[in-house]
Amino acid sequence: MTDNAPAGPPSPASPESSGSGPGAGALYDAVVLAGGGARRLGGADKPGVRVGGRALLDRVLAACADAATTVVVADPRATARPVRWAREEPAGGGPVAALDAGLRLTTAEYAVVLSADLPFLGADTVHRLLAALRDSDADGAMLTDDDGRDQPLVAAYRTASLRGALAALATGQAEHTGQAEHAGQAKHTGQAEHTDKAKRADKAEHAAHTGRGTLTGLPLRRLTGALRLTRLTDPLASFDCDTWKDIAHARARIREHGHVLNEWITAVKNELGIELDVDTRVLLDAARDVAHGVARPAAPLTTFLIGYAAAQGKGDAESIAEASAKVADLAIRWEAEHSGGGSAPDAG
Repeated sequence: MTDNAPAGPPSPASPESSGSGPGAGALYDAVVLAGGGARRLGGADKPGVRVGGRALLDRVLAACADAATTVVVADPRATARPVRWAREEPAGGGPVAALDAGLRLTTAEYAVVLSADLPFLGADTVHRLLAALRDSDADGAMLTDDDGRDQPLVAAYRTASLRGALAALATGQAEHTGQAEHAGQAKHTGQAEHTDKAKRADKAEHAAHTGRGTLTGLPLRRLTGALRLTRLTDPLASFDCDTWKDIAHARARIREHGHVLNEWITAVKNELGIELDVDTRVLLDAARDVAHGVARPAAPLTTFLIGYAAAQGKGDAESIAEASAKVADLAIRWEAEHSGGGSAPDAG
């Protein structure tokens, strides 16, 4: 689902949007930058590249699903959950300009800023960043990679601090532009010197006020260098996919024994539009009991029936656990009959 409404005034954050977890005491908005050129991928549509059956962008959106507002800075596309869309002007103006465009649609006290190519980012990491920020007097909390390098696009910031730094950067760029133009004009005799000066002043004032047109092409370090930051190390969550080798590594990792089951279940729930925390151990135990006590083909059919029964009830994790327990007991009774367990037939 996708909210393709034009970018207008942001909706105020509501308490119901706060979610749960260590950082959930602080409402936050999310800004996801997904409009880069992906030059190292040969210009491929990187946000749409699939890892574990899910687009990279959708994986990142799942990690910040409890944000009050999620803004994706890119051209609109189909997404697994509703988002708002923004675009820097001109398009392709770089991460600082994109962040500025996305931040204009946020209202929460905190802003989680993410790139769209983080296959292993999870909600737990987002909550850790928010908790670290909330418990400090820093302007932001960001991850570092396994080499200790800052990852400003896997970070949580105080929105007011970020806006202030963007405005200061825009003002500095506008003043620099005005000075450069003035130096160029000084080489020529100016019959309209007064008029030109006034135009430059108007241009600098407009740029400083809007913050647009002056942030194009600037590196993120120019922005984050003005902020007080606290850092957390998480090589896995900060792993980003810049090359096809990175994509291949991510795809291989999720198929490893310790990860494939959770990845598959998450992909299935995403595909079916199911938002439910399932205790896979309970279901696997029930399937094992049925396969052992009845017949192997009965196991997948039984788990389907467990899900159907749970859906007929409350449709929550507790309903699944209850149905699984009933099936497990039935499988044990079934096997006991077959193996001759018990000394006498049932009396009732």
